[in-house]
Amino acid sequence: MRQGPLAGRYPAVAAMVLLALLPYLALSGALEPVTPIITEQLHTTAQTMSLGSGFANAAYAVGTVLAVALAQHYPQRRMLLIYAVLLLIGSILAAAATSVGVFIAGRILQGLCTSLLLIAAVPPLALGYPLSKLKTTAMIMNMVIFGAVAAGPAIGGLQAQADAWRPLFWIVAAVALTALILAVLTFEDAPPADPDSPRDPLALGMAAVGCVAAFFGAAQLTTHAFLDPIAIVPLIGGLAVIILLVVYQATAKNPLLTIREMLTSTIPVAGIVLALLAAAASVSATALTAAALTDKYDPLHLGLLYLPELGGAVLTAFALGYVITRRSIHYLPLVGMGFLAAGILVFRIEVPSSEGLTLIASFLTGIGLGATVAPALFAAGFALRATNLQRVFAIVELLRAVAAFMIAPIFAHFAVNASGGFDSGVGTALWIGFILAILGGAIPVLLYVFGGARTEAPDIEGFLAGEDAAYYSPPLLAKLRNLPGRGRPVTQGAD
Repeated sequence: MRQGPLAGRYPAVAAMVLLALLPYLALSGALEPVTPIITEQLHTTAQTMSLGSGFANAAYAVGTVLAVALAQHYPQRRMLLIYAVLLLIGSILAAAATSVGVFIAGRILQGLCTSLLLIAAVPPLALGYPLSKLKTTAMIMNMVIFGAVAAGPAIGGLQAQADAWRPLFWIVAAVALTALILAVLTFEDAPPADPDSPRDPLALGMAAVGCVAAFFGAAQLTTHAFLDPIAIVPLIGGLAVIILLVVYQATAKNPLLTIREMLTSTIPVAGIVLALLAAAASVSATALTAAALTDKYDPLHLGLLYLPELGGAVLTAFALGYVITRRSIHYLPLVGMGFLAAGILVFRIEVPSSEGLTLIASFLTGIGLGATVAPALFAAGFALRATNLQRVFAIVELLRAVAAFMIAPIFAHFAVNASGGFDSGVGTALWIGFILAILGGAIPVLLYVFGGARTEAPDIEGFLAGEDAAYYSPPLLAKLRNLPGRGRPVTQGAD
C-alpha cells in the first residue's frame, strides 16, 4: 500500500483536515465587510454578489451528499487529493479574479470542495485513531467550523480597513496549498467504502436541484420582493425537492444516506432538530445585529466587537473534548441552547446594540453555537454504528447548511422591509431567533421523554471497534406508541 512519509501520524493528519476546512469557512465570516470593495473593483452589483454567495453555499450543501456517493465507489484518499487540488484551484481563481464570473466560479469550487473534504476527512480522523485522539478531533472540528466563522468578521474588517481584499484571498490560497501538501505527505491509500453498493444518481440530482433552486431564490431577495416569482418559486420549489430527497432516501431499499435509521431513532432525531434550530436561531444573533451596527462603527471596530464569539467557540471546544466520553454529552447541546437564547436576549435589549452589550451577547452566542451543533452531531452519530458516521455527518451538514445559509437572506429581507424600519425588523428577527432557540432546547427534551431515551455514557471503545452503537437509542416516540423497551443496560458514566 502506497503511503506518504507522514501517513498515520495524527498531528499531521489533523493539521491537514484543519487547513483544508479553513479557507471557505473563514471567508464565510470575513466576506461581508469586503464585499463592497470586491463589488466595486470587479464592476458588478450587490445582487450578482449575492447570487455568487448563494451558489457557493449551494455547492457546499450538495457536496455533503456527493462526498458520500464518491466514497462508496472510489479510493477515498485518492479522492481527497483531488478535492484538495480543486480547493487550491478555486482559491487561486477567487484571489486572482479580474471578472465577477471567475470570482464566483472560484467561490463555488471552494464551497463544494470544503464539504467534500469535511465528509471525506473528518470521519476517518475520528474513527482511525485511539480514543484519546477522538477528544482532540472533536475539539478541532468545533474550533475550525465555528472558530473560523467567528474570527471571520474581525479578519474581514481588517482587510476592509485597508481598502483591500486580495491579500486575504491569497492568504487563503496559501492555506489551501499547505493543506494539499499535507494531504500528499499523509497519503495512505484506502479502498472504496462499499464498491458493491448501488449508485444513486437520482439522490444526487435531487440534492443538486433542490439546493441550487432554494439558494437561488433566497439570493434573489436582495433586490426582489419575497412573493416575486423569481424568488418565491425557486425557494419553495427547492425546499420541496430537498424534503422529497429526505422522503426518498428514508423509503429507498438501498439508500445513499442513512436517513431511515436516523429518522426512526430518538437520539439522532433529537440531535438533528437541535442542530437545525441552533443554526436557524443564530442567524438573527449575528448577521442582522452586525448589519444594524454598520453605520455606527468602521468594519474593523465592528469585527472586534464580535470577536468574543471566537472565545466562546474555543471554550466549548474544550468542553466538548471533556464530555465526549461522558454522560454529559447529552446535556451539553441543551446547555448551549440556553446560552444561545441568553445571547439573543442580550442583543434584543437595545437595537442597535451598545458596545458593552454586543461584547457580552457575542460571547454568549459563541458559547451557544459551539455547544450545540457539533456536540449534537456527535450525540446523534454515537447512537448509530461507526460505519454510518460519514453518512450521519453528510445529512446533518446538508440540513444545517440549508438552515444556516439560506435563512440569513430571508431574515435580512424581512428586516430591511419591516414597516417600522430596519432596526425594528432586526428586533422582530431576534424574537424569532429566541423562540427558535427555546424550541431547540424543548423539543429534544420532549423527544427523549416520549422516546424513553436515557442519558448513557457512550461506549466509545466498542463504537470505534465497529461492534455496535455507542449507546442505545429507542425508537422514535416509543412510549407514545407503547413499544417494548429494549437495548443493553445503561452504562454508568463518570461525570
